Amino acid sequence: MLPTDSTWKGIRRLRRRPGRYEIDEIDESTTSTRAASVRSDATSVAEYLDELPDDRRGDLEAVRASILAAIPSGVVETLNWGMISFEIPLERYPDTYNSQPLLFAELANQKRHMAVYLHCIYADPTIRQDFENEYAASGKPMDIGKSCVRFTRLERLPLDAIERAVRRMSVEEYIAAYEASRRRS
Repeated sequence: MLPTDSTWKGIRRLRRRPGRYEIDEIDESTTSTRAASVRSDATSVAEYLDELPDDRRGDLEAVRASILAAIPSGVVETLNWGMISFEIPLERYPDTYNSQPLLFAELANQKRHMAVYLHCIYADPTIRQDFENEYAASGKPMDIGKSCVRFTRLERLPLDAIERAVRRMSVEEYIAAYEASRRRS
């Protein structure tokens, strides 16, 4: 017997197999996007910022300014992966596993929050722990994922801790940490 709840919304055709049904075709236009991120078709950082809702634009611009003030020489700001990326260009380091620039940090507007992806602190467990301790000491609510710091308002983010974390690792140190992690895997 087929379930009748909303989990089956979007299924166009099922194949019956002995004792079970298999999904054969899904209509993507009707499936839920509840967990999806906000998609941007912007082609530049300025365009990306212009299409943000007013209540988030100022917050993301402030975080962006802090990161730009702290990033080491050799890291460039671009729009990549649908978000603002601070990356080491392929001209500087071409030997990445996916032939894409090596990400140092990113900044994104998501559906229910904004996020700062600090790849630079995840390369060194000591720097990450120091960042988390400083964040906790700030008294601001900490919402840290495996690779990001989520926030809903600028007031909930310790910008000084973000800036210090970004400053702590040079491009050379980051590349060395990246190469060491690739050798381990």
